[in-house]
Parts: sequence; C-alpha cells; structure tokens
Amino acid sequence: MFQMIKHHPYFHHIKSSVFGFMFLLPTSLFALSLLLLACNGFSVFYMYLPGYIKSSPEPIKLLPENLSGDKTVTKLVSSVMYAVKEENPPGVLKTHLSLVKKPNFSMVPIGKASVFKPKQARLSRQILRTLGSGTKPKGFFSSKVKTFFRNSKCKSRFFMTWISPIESLSDRELLAIESVFKSHPKACLVIVSNSLDSKKGSVVLKPFSDMGFKLIAVHPDFDYIFKNTYAETWFNRLKNGNINPGEVSLGQNLSNLLRLALLYKYGGVYLDTDVLVLKSINRLRNVISAQSINPETKNWSRLNNAVLIFDQNRPLLFKFIQEFALTFDGNRWGHNGPYLVSRVVERVTGRPGLNFTVLPPSAFYPVDWTRIRSLFQGPQNETHSNWLKLKLGQIQRQSYAIHLWNRQSKQVKVQEGSIIHHVISDCCIFCNSLKSKF
Repeated sequence: MFQMIKHHPYFHHIKSSVFGFMFLLPTSLFALSLLLLACNGFSVFYMYLPGYIKSSPEPIKLLPENLSGDKTVTKLVSSVMYAVKEENPPGVLKTHLSLVKKPNFSMVPIGKASVFKPKQARLSRQILRTLGSGTKPKGFFSSKVKTFFRNSKCKSRFFMTWISPIESLSDRELLAIESVFKSHPKACLVIVSNSLDSKKGSVVLKPFSDMGFKLIAVHPDFDYIFKNTYAETWFNRLKNGNINPGEVSLGQNLSNLLRLALLYKYGGVYLDTDVLVLKSINRLRNVISAQSINPETKNWSRLNNAVLIFDQNRPLLFKFIQEFALTFDGNRWGHNGPYLVSRVVERVTGRPGLNFTVLPPSAFYPVDWTRIRSLFQGPQNETHSNWLKLKLGQIQRQSYAIHLWNRQSKQVKVQEGSIIHHVISDCCIFCNSLKSKF
C-alpha cells in the first residue's frame, strides 16, 4: 500500500511543494525582515519631516494689547518663543506664514521676540547724522543755549526747527523769522538746525544780528533734549534699529518730537517756519489751537501743533511726548503730529491739574489748508475785493498768527492786493528787499 502511495502522482506533488517551501523559507524571512526595517525607517522620517505632516500645523497666535488712546493693536507671538517652550515643536509649513499680515503700524518687539536689525540701525544712524545728531561735542547744545538765554535777557523765548538743507530756506521762512521780531523785538529765537548752524547759516542770519535781534542756530543734541522723558527710550531704540522710521520723513517726525521736548525742557513758544506772527502773543500761556470746528456741535474737531505755547515741565507736554513714544507710526502722515495732539487732548480734557486752553481756529489757523490759496489772490472784481477787505479785517482783529500751509501754497505767487500781500507789509522788517522777491 505504501508503494502505491509512493508512486501516486498526488504524492509527488505534495513532496515537491514541501521541498520547495523548505528551500525558499530562509529567503522569505530575509525579505520580510527588510520589509519591516523599511517600514520602521519610513515611520521615523515621517514623524520629523515637515513636508510629510498630515495634521494642520499650529497657527501663529495674535494677542491683543491695549495702548494709550483706547485702541487695540496686535502683537505677533514669536515662533522662536514657542519652540523654546516645547521639546518637539510641530513643523510649520512656509505656505502658512504668508497668511499672517504685517500690521500697518510700526511695532517694537518685546523681550525674547525682539530682533535686532543691523541694516535698519545703520539707516537710522545715517539719517540722524544728516540731521546733525552727534556731530558736535557732548554738552555743546546745552552750553550754547544756556549761555544764549543768560546773556540775552529775553523777554520771551521762541523756538523753530529747520531740518532741510540751507539751500531750501526761502524768503518765506525768513519772513517768518522777521514776523517774530516785528511783533516781539525783545524776544530770543533758537533755531534748532544742522544746516543753519554753519558758516553759510551765519551769513543768512547775520542781517538779523546786525539789527540787534537775538537769535542763534544750534545743532540738535537729541540725547540731551530727550533726556529723562519717554522720548529718550524711544530715541535709543531708533538708533539701535528696533524702530522702523517708516516712509514719512524721519526729519519731519523728529521735528514733531523736538518741539514737544524743547518746550518741556525750556518753556516758550514753538512756531513752524511757515507761520507768520501778526501781533504779540506774550500774554498767551499754555495754549494750543484748534485747526477746525465741527459745524454742528461747535466743538473742535482737530487741533494742530504748528504753534504751541507752554511753560516749562507742563504735564500736557509730558503726555504728548509719552504718546509719541508709545504709538509712533512712521508710515502715516500726521499721526505723530496734529493727530497726536488731537487724540491726547480729547482723552485728557476735564482731568484736573493739566490747566491748558484750546483756542479757536481764528487764533493761528484763520484759513484751512484747503482754502489757503484764496489768500494769495488779488481782487478779481468788486465783490471779491469787498470780501478780501472783510477777511483781512477779521484776521487782523482775531488772529495772533497765520499758518501759510506751505505744502499747499509753496509755489503760489503772492498777487498785488491779496490778503497775504497786506500781511507781508505788516510783518516784514526788510520790506524793500522782500517785496521784490514775492
């Protein structure tokens, strides 16, 4: 029977299968081992390669932070800080980073999130050198100004800033200087300027000195002027590249801050170089003027900082400087100037201890910037001539000064018989030479 099974075809088939399986078993085990190793290796790299993350990455968080002015701004939480907190932080796909929009305002990172920007720091220092910061010995500014005030016996103190090259100084700016001394012959005028504190500047200002008027031009020493105020910290961060100067001229924004710090340190009157003084303002103290009025409520709708009159160390000036340092935005025109004083005054009105007065627009801004060109036009007909006479009389009675809004009127010619033509006659000192140039 065994012989029959042995020779049976089915038995031979089973025998061949068994021997074949025994022969292939080592090879199969080896292949299985390789397969397992490959799978294990793939799982390892799958855990750590960002390109293979299936779950959505942790989004960058935005935290609200309240600043002065009751406005909420947004601060980025650094992904570097997140990595420090987690031993194995999840990967972040680059495609997700573009979804986070950069805020429109300038923001200084805080703490570990701060990133030093060497290029930005070099740019800021280059601009500051152009403006004259750090080009004079330490103590030069304070010594020169102190000596000037002590020796001049000033009845009143006036300040101006000139941040442009001396070649840009026109007869209109010189007329602004004339108007100061025409209405305040015993005043002292300090012009904070790099370009005017020079040999060329001395030549330009010499006619005033020859007439006995007291004025100096002096290089700015920002470190000294800003010392012991919020401006000091802001300025240091600017020099170190931790503040973006923005698209608006840094010189213009520094002028906005300079006027506040100068009045806080010394007290007196600040004037823009496109403001013509019409009469004495010696009786005015701690005042700022409205630029416009709401026709319905009759309350001011905007203030301006082209004319500021404040005593030394006034709390409102301190708050202006604080607001500048905490909310600086170098990309929005007016944010650090007229809009700054407007939002601060709106916020602090009614608080005790500030003691300041908001004058009506007629005091320094009798005509808005949108209509300033009308003051340069001569009489077109009898009706227009009568209007010019009435407006001129109103300005002469109600206004201490008039802002020319140079941005809008710089290229406008003064026509014979215009309001500005009459104003020039009233406030000029070197009148013959001046009228021939207008």
